[in-house]
Amino acid sequence: MRKILTVLAALASLSLTNCGYNAIQSEDEQIKANWSEVVNQYQRRADLVPNLVNSVKGFAQQEKDVLLGVTNARAKVGSIQATPEVLNDPAAFQKFQAAQGELSSALSRLLVVTENYPQLKSDALFKDLMSQLEGTENRITVARNRYIKAVQEYNVTIRSFPSNLTAMMFGYKEKPNFSVENEKEISTAPKVDFNAPAPSK
Repeated sequence: MRKILTVLAALASLSLTNCGYNAIQSEDEQIKANWSEVVNQYQRRADLVPNLVNSVKGFAQQEKDVLLGVTNARAKVGSIQATPEVLNDPAAFQKFQAAQGELSSALSRLLVVTENYPQLKSDALFKDLMSQLEGTENRITVARNRYIKAVQEYNVTIRSFPSNLTAMMFGYKEKPNFSVENEKEISTAPKVDFNAPAPSK
């Protein structure tokens, strides 16, 4: 009886391997790991926002609308629970992506405004914050690219025969990916030239 059970277990293991079950599991875990890194880097950026806003506020209090826009965009990002469950809900994923896109746009507007304030651009704290922000944007790009690749591999696996049958049997569905319409804008790190002359008002 034991021999029969051993043979059955071996056959089950072999069939799970050949049907793509193990590959799906491995790729799903890789997506979760890469997603965590994306979220970590976005959080790192969000954590920089209050100091950046306060730094600009010290030199440009009259730019209230722009500062408020950045603060509100950060609040919206913070209100979204970016758990791995988001990866199984295309609408929630889209909401997350839209909120991050809004924060990227708000930060871009803030950077444009800072060009009008030479003293701010030469401030050591502001320079340090901008350096951190640029580094973080670069990390976001790398993390997003890893996530995109992992999702592509997973989506191909669950659509390919015979693993697509396994995916249907166990309820695995395609994961949402970052859309390309604003990919270029979001993945471009902010460029700040501290030597550029301030535009005339």
